[in-house]
Amino acid sequence: MSIAPTNHTPAHTLEQAQAPGSLLTTTAAKALAVLRVATGFVFLWAFLDKTFGLGYSTTSAKSWIHGGSPTKGFLASVDVGPFQSAYHTIAGTWWADWLFMLGMLGVGVALIVGVGLRAAATAGTLIMTMMWFGEFPLARHTATGTPSASTNPLTDYHFIYVAVLIVLAATYAGHVWGLGRQWARLRFVQRHRWLI
Repeated sequence: MSIAPTNHTPAHTLEQAQAPGSLLTTTAAKALAVLRVATGFVFLWAFLDKTFGLGYSTTSAKSWIHGGSPTKGFLASVDVGPFQSAYHTIAGTWWADWLFMLGMLGVGVALIVGVGLRAAATAGTLIMTMMWFGEFPLARHTATGTPSASTNPLTDYHFIYVAVLIVLAATYAGHVWGLGRQWARLRFVQRHRWLI
């Protein structure tokens, strides 16, 4: 039994939806595009607020452009997990600040524009994994014995962001309302497929 296209659904959409191996409808592709841009803005906003001190999580006096450190507050306050002392050591170092901020900017821009989603997913996964170890939700108590306030030992927002990043890269979510198709056609990107 075949489904005839209606006036509300273009024929090419039905053909694509019925093609073997096709999983995404037009609506699903648009939903992924919205998810991509929203997630990109989470990363980009963190970069902007820490850089300019927009007064949300970072005050102007503690902004990066006014000499503040984007990593010192978080890393210096880590009081759980196996990397506690390592995080304290690198807290506020110039290279940790630069790597973190470039990562947040790169992931945010790549997601919003819709290019380099594989690289963005890899970088974002690394950032979220390091932050997960910083908060270490497996621990029920901090190093001082106080409750850690962990509400779920495994699936927290870091895990969700990683899952979202992987889904966005795997579904070529930059092709709808983004520059993903044009990016993928570039000769340099075709030679280096990991950049898609």
